[in-house]
Amino acid sequence: MSQHIRNLAIIAHVDHGKTTLVDQLLRQGGAFRANQVVAERVMDSMDLEREKGITIKAKNTSVHWRENIINIVDTPGHADFGGEVERVMKMVDGVMLVVDAYDGPQAQTRFVLRKALKQGLRPIVFINKIDRENSNPKKVHDQVLELFLELHATEEQFNAPFLYGSARDGYAVRELGDKPTDMIPLLETILSYIPPPVADPAAPFTMLVSNIAWDDYVGRIAIGKIIGGQVTTGDMIYRVQKNGARERCKITKVFEYSGTQTNDSTLGISGNIVGLAGFTDLDIGETLCAQEEQQALPFIDIDPPTIRMEFAVNDGPFVGREGKLVTSRQIRERLDREQKGNISIHVEESERAGVFYVSARGAMQIAVLVEQMRREGYEVLVSRPVVITHHDNGKLMEPFESLWLELPEETIGSVMKVLSSRKGAISQMETHPHSVTIEATIPTRGLIGFEFDLMNLTNGRGVMSHLFLEYRAHAGEISSRLTGTLVSTDTGVATSYALDQLQERGKLFITAGEEVYKGMIVGENPRADDLPINPTREKQLSNVRSKGEGKGIQLTPPIRLTLERSIEYIAPDEYVEATPKSLRLRKKFLNPEDRKRQSRQMADLA
Repeated sequence: MSQHIRNLAIIAHVDHGKTTLVDQLLRQGGAFRANQVVAERVMDSMDLEREKGITIKAKNTSVHWRENIINIVDTPGHADFGGEVERVMKMVDGVMLVVDAYDGPQAQTRFVLRKALKQGLRPIVFINKIDRENSNPKKVHDQVLELFLELHATEEQFNAPFLYGSARDGYAVRELGDKPTDMIPLLETILSYIPPPVADPAAPFTMLVSNIAWDDYVGRIAIGKIIGGQVTTGDMIYRVQKNGARERCKITKVFEYSGTQTNDSTLGISGNIVGLAGFTDLDIGETLCAQEEQQALPFIDIDPPTIRMEFAVNDGPFVGREGKLVTSRQIRERLDREQKGNISIHVEESERAGVFYVSARGAMQIAVLVEQMRREGYEVLVSRPVVITHHDNGKLMEPFESLWLELPEETIGSVMKVLSSRKGAISQMETHPHSVTIEATIPTRGLIGFEFDLMNLTNGRGVMSHLFLEYRAHAGEISSRLTGTLVSTDTGVATSYALDQLQERGKLFITAGEEVYKGMIVGENPRADDLPINPTREKQLSNVRSKGEGKGIQLTPPIRLTLERSIEYIAPDEYVEATPKSLRLRKKFLNPEDRKRQSRQMADLA
């Protein structure tokens, strides 16, 4: 019954062409009409995905080709979104590993491939961008085989078929030198090598919820692979929650995937990946089954989060000007909703009212959440990331990561110096004709803000990727920011007159005409301490002429920090105020007397 179905996930590092490859498979599989206008990277449906050029959420699609259904799960390539990859492993029976013919396997490739091989999934390797200048597909072929050995692949997994091609140009070949035509060799390899799903049509209906979607008409949708029986619209089933509780539900709709669309279906058959509606509440990892006595299906173990940040209610003087969702109840509901659909994020109440702790894999994952909340009309304060530590036999342990760097040869000295200051230990170094690759081990704390330093030191030519390694003994003090800040002492509108004098003191984050408030950070002080300033001061006029008459004011353009950079830039006693239209840096305590009192309390505790 399920012999004509294939389920596979596509895994790759960021920018190795995975989403472009899915475009070509859909196009050549007949998912689009001949005259249909199709955007590039159709699977990157979120605005943020299109802007950043990366996949953030795992999404389903399917190619109907020669009376076969090839269900494809497009997965993120960034390590921070690894939870999206881990949870789809139970839905698929094989993986397609996409590797750049120049870069070779990268950090996220290792992470996801390790999870897939551990699950016993069969891999297919597609070496992409063989048309790229300086590409070396033979060398990458050997690197992938070495990676299989390193990750303890079985003999069957090690003998995976290799294909070569260009996703951009829409062709795949089995051997280098074959005439490039289309993607048919890849589709044929998927059908011949990836096994059909293991499913029992005669068994009672059973499905593990591996993903959750939302529809404005039917509400929450459970997505997963049916591993037993079948389901039709109107069926009464049981939802087995993680705590063992069982709830009776009625299926109101069955969705099947076809190309980029979801189609209503009356029947979901075993082995197929489907969407089911009819639930008021649902969590990833729950089991849906036909009979009350059926056991819950095991869910894959998810790697724990390694960093934590505070989300707080905006208590600044400009609260509510730009956003409509500003209360702690609204923020808590939004974080709870995110937690249900994103299993690698954890939300906890803090000891302070209106402050929540959000734990995740990395700062970028939380930055994406904050950006989504801004666009939805929320105002929120976000703290600097801190790593999640624990004690083992009385010893303080912190997370460490494996770090891979590729940088120009002339910048190696300055990068090594920064790595050393961040407690990084180099384990391997290779010199290439125009670049150097470094493999190092570094505390997760040392990676916060490191990417910005790397971009500056290498003039934007440095490439980094990192992966959680293990918990080790605390590495000691790491200096986060060597500079202080310029903190406003007044609330009002910044003037050219005031900023003209202040720009000699440091780098400004604002320009004339912008509103500021007491406790807001308006610039960077080159020295280590914070400097109170008044950016709203106006020029005093005499009854004859203005003082300083004849001096033309020319302000240096202000530094505009992105959300990710702001989160990494701030100190532990500061917040980023994120609203739909603005990003502001501020002190946690706006009143200078409160800041002094807090610093004295911290000193007493130390």
